[in-house]
Formats: sequence, C-alpha cells, structure tokens
Amino acid sequence: MSDSQTNPPREPSLIPAAPAAADVLDEGTYTGIRIPRGAGALALDGQWHQISPRYVTSQFVQNAIIIVLVAIAAAVAAIVLEMTWVWIPAGALIAIDVITLAILPRQARALGYMLRADDIVFRRGILWQRMVAVPYGRMQLVDITQGPLDRVFGLSQLKMVTAAAATGVQIPGLTQAAAEALRDTLIEVAETRRTGL
Repeated sequence: MSDSQTNPPREPSLIPAAPAAADVLDEGTYTGIRIPRGAGALALDGQWHQISPRYVTSQFVQNAIIIVLVAIAAAVAAIVLEMTWVWIPAGALIAIDVITLAILPRQARALGYMLRADDIVFRRGILWQRMVAVPYGRMQLVDITQGPLDRVFGLSQLKMVTAAAATGVQIPGLTQAAAEALRDTLIEVAETRRTGL
C-alpha cells in the first residue's frame, strides 16, 4: 500500500483564514475583557472578542424609557385614582433598574466569545460566571436579530441554536458587520463539521 492510501491527506484548518473578518470582529468593541481575579478564575487559551460599547448606551436608553413609563404610570395612578401606595412598588422597580444600570458597564466588559478549532466559547459574568462551549457540528441555526433601538445604535444580537436548548447562546451588542461576519463563519464551519460526522 502506498503512503497516500494508508494516511489520507489532512484536511486544512476548518476555520477559514479571513484576516478581514477578524478585524471586523474587533472593530468598535472594548479593548480588554474583564476577567475574574484569583487562582480559581476560568481561563482559556485563544483570542477573546468583545461586544460594542454602544450596547451599554442602548441599554441605558432602553432602561431610561422604562423608568419614565413606570414613573408616569405611578403618577397617573396616584393623582387620578388617588392610589398613593403605588409609589412603593414603582419606587422599588425604579431602584432595581438604577442598580442594574450601575453595574451594566462592568457586565458588558465581561461579555466575550472565542472561536476555537472545534467550538465557539461564550463567557459572561464576574461574580457569577457562565462559560458555554458550543461545538460547531451541533449548531442547527444561527440567527441575527435587531430591535428598534438596536437598529438606531447599529447593533445586533446573534443567537446560536443547538439540539439541546440549554446550550443555546445569545451574544448581544455585536456590530452589524461583526454579527454578519460571525454568522457566515459559523455557518461555513458548521457545514464542514457536519459533513465530517
């Protein structure tokens, strides 16, 4: 038997070499991902890509609209219907929203994703960390969604769906160009992985 029959040629790297796509993934994003301090911190080798800082701005606007609507509803209930007690739950909702906004910038800097040879890894959280690895061959759907405020700020959310619903991943705050480049890469690599099964 010849060498080529016993050892078939190795497949080229399954992640397409697209330097332009890699530049797009990091364009307009944070420059350094926040990672937990300490010996027990989760860490992986590779390059982390982050979301756009515009995500924080869009969330501030969205939550400001919610705060205004809650305050208006509480004022109407208190003045027109003479239900002054409504300020207690309204104040609690507004306080929770303000606290959420206060920690949002730190949370946004902790969001990141890494393209590896066999999977994509998504991480979020500083105190409560979550790290999910989604194998390319298990992806069934890659979806890009945009709400009205997302379109105003030029942002998209990319969702990867697998057979197991628990392993589905949503990456918010991607620029439109990054979301499209990531979607195209994931679809191409997933097709290659599925044909190898």
